[in-house]
Amino acid sequence: MAYRLLALDLDGTLLRSDGRVDDADLAAIRAVKAAGVTVTIVTGRLHSGAIAAANACSIEGLIACMEGSHLVEVASRKTVLHHPMSPAITQLLREAFRAHGLASFIFEADGIHHDAAGEPFARYVSTWSPNLRLVEEALDEHVWSNDPLAAVAIGEPGAVTAAHAALRAHADRVFSVSFPVAACPGKHAVLVRAAGPTKGTALAALCRSAGCELADAVAVGDWVNDVPMFEVAGRSFAMRSPDAARLNATDVLERTAGEGGGIAEAIRRAWG
Repeated sequence: MAYRLLALDLDGTLLRSDGRVDDADLAAIRAVKAAGVTVTIVTGRLHSGAIAAANACSIEGLIACMEGSHLVEVASRKTVLHHPMSPAITQLLREAFRAHGLASFIFEADGIHHDAAGEPFARYVSTWSPNLRLVEEALDEHVWSNDPLAAVAIGEPGAVTAAHAALRAHADRVFSVSFPVAACPGKHAVLVRAAGPTKGTALAALCRSAGCELADAVAVGDWVNDVPMFEVAGRSFAMRSPDAARLNATDVLERTAGEGGGIAEAIRRAWG
């Protein structure tokens, strides 16, 4: 089958552990683009955290950020879709984060706000965007008033578990996931955004923009947040990484997450 679109996750997939795009992957991307295939990005990062990788791969069209909550054209920086959290959701988050003493980070379309409590984790959170802004009090209502796309809160495992449990009661309007923070031993984080958008809905929108069907798309990723696009893409490749991602992909790559070279392998296997 002649696939027409290639959708790439960033961290652990397109980007190696050192933050660079592997030379073999760049060469393969150039070749498949020259053959007329649309190459795009579907990432959990904000636009400002994805732009360097897009530029490295000469991607100028539409990309999906914050797991489909923000679709933006790289060349023009024009927002095509923006799905922020509602004031009711942000109030819920502020109450949960305050009640459990968590360091809070508020993700707007192109930057992240945090206060002094977040300083020990700022370098880790800068993976989502390099644009971090220090505010006096992260949980003040006005800090959340500019249509935030998401939030991350970090703290002791028990406190994060309790906050996450409170948020799961509102799963009809809040998507939340908690995980240990490898870069900050002994700490856990919870990431929250509005329910609805996923990498799967993002891939559907990107296919519409490119004038093709989901069956024409190839998706490459490495983690559980990539599963929604694996489920709808015509073909999907998972890096050798978490079982949940591998089990939901049509193919598993030889390359491991963060190693580099997985994109070149996927392109070779999908396009020959």
